[in-house]
Amino acid sequence: MKNKLWLFYAILTTLTWGIWGALIEIPQKAGFPATLGYSVWALTMVPCAIVALMLIKFKLDMDIRSIILGMTIGLTGAGGQILLFQALKQGPAYIIFPIVSLYPVITILLSLWILKEKANRRGWLGVFLALIAIFLLSYMKPEHLQISGYLWFGLSLMVFLMWGIQAVIMKMANNTMKAESIFTYMAISGVLLIPFAIGMTDFSQNINWSFKGPYLAALVHLLNAVGALFLVYAMRNGDAIIVAPMTSLSPMITIVLSLTIYSVFPNPAMIVGFVFALIAIYLFVT
Repeated sequence: MKNKLWLFYAILTTLTWGIWGALIEIPQKAGFPATLGYSVWALTMVPCAIVALMLIKFKLDMDIRSIILGMTIGLTGAGGQILLFQALKQGPAYIIFPIVSLYPVITILLSLWILKEKANRRGWLGVFLALIAIFLLSYMKPEHLQISGYLWFGLSLMVFLMWGIQAVIMKMANNTMKAESIFTYMAISGVLLIPFAIGMTDFSQNINWSFKGPYLAALVHLLNAVGALFLVYAMRNGDAIIVAPMTSLSPMITIVLSLTIYSVFPNPAMIVGFVFALIAIYLFVT
């Protein structure tokens, strides 16, 4: 990595996603389903994409290769989110989230194999600690629920693979495409999958359509959309082998805010993960 510009964008991604993680529960607990939240999130990608296009004077990369890469990046990201909703309907969140959260493992392996990226010993130590931290930060207490078959496990693995592959393709695309074009195709992909999210929504339940529902969700999800744009810039300037695990440490920000806003004290596993995350970030930035 020739400069530290990647670090600036990676930190912004981690911060915005961390804040988003702390606030996303508000509209959900107020009665606005996560599936409809996805639909709102996809729509918040649109104004961000317009701003991105303005930065390149609306000169979108429209060759076949760029369209395929851009749509693949978008569909693996947004499609993974749709599959995650389905997995959570059938399986235990305390197992699903730790599995999915370790997607940087796939990114790292593919980055070594396909992108030929390398890291020094300090960087590898940071990556190792970050992966442990990601797992611990996603830890959830076991809950009692009716587990239906094993489809949820297969879906979890698919999300794990899709998100890990997405980061590598994003880095590959940045070598030939404008970052703003990549994000625009991500926004298009997200919008195209809205009907699937709506189809998964249980409209028989009471849905909050007031400000605390879709409108608050839009404000919250805008943070995620902006963070996704920062991620594309981080991938353009940095190595996927470092950027992916670092930006996946956003739950540490979520923990701090949750403690402040909701007075929710993290469990011991999360505290250890938080410490590992701080050490990993220190190793990345120094």
